[in-house]
Amino acid sequence: MYVPAHFNEDRVDVLHDLMRATGLATLVSMTADGLIASHAPLLLDPDPAPYGTLIGHLAKANPHTRSANPGVQTLVIFQGPDGYITPSYYAAKKEHGKVVPTWNYAAIHAYGTLEVFDDPARLLEVVTRLTNRHETPRAKPWAVSDAPDDFVQGMLRGIVGIRLPIARLEGKVKMSQNRPAADQSGVVEGLRQDGQNELAEAVLRATARP
Repeated sequence: MYVPAHFNEDRVDVLHDLMRATGLATLVSMTADGLIASHAPLLLDPDPAPYGTLIGHLAKANPHTRSANPGVQTLVIFQGPDGYITPSYYAAKKEHGKVVPTWNYAAIHAYGTLEVFDDPARLLEVVTRLTNRHETPRAKPWAVSDAPDDFVQGMLRGIVGIRLPIARLEGKVKMSQNRPAADQSGVVEGLRQDGQNELAEAVLRATARP
């Protein structure tokens, strides 16, 4: 990933927070027939340090886990807040007009060797943890144990678990850090006026970094 110095994010705790905040990740692996990509929600365990381990599951019918080249690392992409930045946000537009549109975004790339497992107990732990992660904020959370056990066991037979110890981690947070302070303030104000509050907060955090 191309990462200019002012957009580089290498703090592991910040990258982990961004990864955990992402609902869906994209796995990209090389096969004998070329690249294959799958999309899945993933869990992030902090061990082993420093980068941790990604855990999730895919459908057993998905050829990804069968055809991924074991000798080549898999890339997992996490996409954070993103959005269009109009030149109209910039103070520089009024001053000299020499501005163009851009796109602000956060992206994390994790690399590691993909491991596959089908042990029912491990699979149940994975789907339970994933369910709890996304159900906990609800007023009345649904639990895996709410479904009949024989039904759950049947569903588990239709998936395989995936595990990827992270060997390398890259982060790019492009949030107007390369713009003058007046333009950064204009971006935050403009995004808020346009209802892009999450992106506005991301710009604030990134531009406040020393």
